[in-house]
Amino acid sequence: MQTAIITGGTSGIGLATAKIFLAHGFNCVLVGRSQSRFEKIRAELTGNFEFVSADVRKVSDCDKIISRTVEIFGGVNVLINCAGIYHEGAITSVNEKIFDDIISTNVKGTFFVTRAAVDELIKSRGSIVNVASDAGIRGNYFCAAYSASKGAVVAFTKSLALELASFPVRVNCVAPADIWTPLTERQLKLSGETVDELAKIYPLGRIGTADEVAEAIYFLASDAANFITGAILNVDGGLTA
Repeated sequence: MQTAIITGGTSGIGLATAKIFLAHGFNCVLVGRSQSRFEKIRAELTGNFEFVSADVRKVSDCDKIISRTVEIFGGVNVLINCAGIYHEGAITSVNEKIFDDIISTNVKGTFFVTRAAVDELIKSRGSIVNVASDAGIRGNYFCAAYSASKGAVVAFTKSLALELASFPVRVNCVAPADIWTPLTERQLKLSGETVDELAKIYPLGRIGTADEVAEAIYFLASDAANFITGAILNVDGGLTA
């Protein structure tokens, strides 16, 4: 049985991704900072899964994620780097702590979890799927730090795909736009904007769902995508077309 690690696996896109991989018979390791959050969603999961409490901003925790996965399930076949945080506002609203949290979570975490997993993925001829954003493709208004972090994930994906191709380990990326998650729900409450107003900017006339992004992630990790590496798959309702 194959094993997938999903960072940020206890909510939003990460949780939806875990459910899809479990439905396809994978062992799943859900990674998050909050044990209590995991306990709230545990009943939603069926299959073979474990939770690893870790903070991807810490290199020692990144290493722990992989060592615990190998200890529990014997190896790693798929790594999904989904852990991320979002900040919206003018550049003058971004202090050093906010900036460091964004970069440490979205870039450093993705880099060092991947570094820790590479040897196991080479053994299994596995694959990596990173979660970026439309903001990392084109830049978004009032999102300079977040856009920079997701642009880094895009560049990291392309570079690492070349580095690992000969093993072969495939490295791809999804770039979602606005997706209905608890984070988006909170964001709309803060801004006063409605989901219908937000949907008007999308050619398909709506925002996406976490399940739709999760299905794209599963496709890129699956054998159906065996000749795809270094790809950035836009899951954005036509926004960047």
